[in-house]
Amino acid sequence: MEIERFNATPIHRLSEKLNNNHFYIKRDDLIPISFGGNKARKAVLFFQDIMFKGADCVVTYGSSSSNHCRIISNIAASKGLQCYIISPSETSQTTSNSKMIKLFEAEVIRCPISEVSKTISKKIEELKNQGYNPYFIQGGGHGNLGTQAYVDAYKEIKEYENNKYLCFDYIFHTSGTGTTQAGLVCGQILNRDNRKIIGISNARRNPYGRQVVLDSVNSYLNSLEKEHVTIDNINFIDDFVLDGYGSYNKDILHTIKQVLLHDGIPLDTTYTGKAYWGMQEYIKNNQIINKNILFIHTGGTPLFFDDLGELINE
Repeated sequence: MEIERFNATPIHRLSEKLNNNHFYIKRDDLIPISFGGNKARKAVLFFQDIMFKGADCVVTYGSSSSNHCRIISNIAASKGLQCYIISPSETSQTTSNSKMIKLFEAEVIRCPISEVSKTISKKIEELKNQGYNPYFIQGGGHGNLGTQAYVDAYKEIKEYENNKYLCFDYIFHTSGTGTTQAGLVCGQILNRDNRKIIGISNARRNPYGRQVVLDSVNSYLNSLEKEHVTIDNINFIDDFVLDGYGSYNKDILHTIKQVLLHDGIPLDTTYTGKAYWGMQEYIKNNQIINKNILFIHTGGTPLFFDDLGELINE
């Protein structure tokens, strides 16, 4: 598998007409690496760094539903690198992603959430003692490289706007570990744009969730010797988390079904479908009318098939 920069992912109109707004979607799920998504965009940068540093194995963290772990293990396998995934036993279940992780022969090490940090450190030390040069990727691709990936995506959005002579008033997306949102916010700051970037949390609650995004933003700005920003710059919305990571309701299933029927685009209950539903509710609750709205499809296509049975019966 060649790890190289890819062309800008497409943006196109949606049939959604809520509150007379104009909806568009950026299809990062079409990135041509392991079913695409924001984790694929980030993985390109991580594996360039892995090759540059001469690492010979990869250690990362994530749940059995993790798009990040599926993509990292896929690319690692293509490079002949052993991949080790530390995974919380509390979220262990069989998903399409977990099946592919097994297909890619990644070694999954399960432990309680409370022991994740200790288990990661222990595995890295063990590999070093065996003579390996491990490369650690934080869960979800967290860190400045992950942030850079969505600074790059923001540039693509700007190019689209310039070419189409329009401006998006809002950008919505799923917000998890925070670097996707951080990259978009940094892109906005560097371009001095006036718009709202709304991260719909799939799990984390405030104030922690918002603070993690802010820390990522300021870490990246610090690397450029730019002035830090405050929490007021971060729109991290936790109103639609429900019971936490992976939880969903009948309204999310209905939303996924409608987007598939009318636009032919698959969403999933853990990430994109939950965020799309959250976007709709946010727009209604805040009476947003007559605006140009961009939704970023951050991937998760394999998880769509995990929900297919429920969609049929919805």
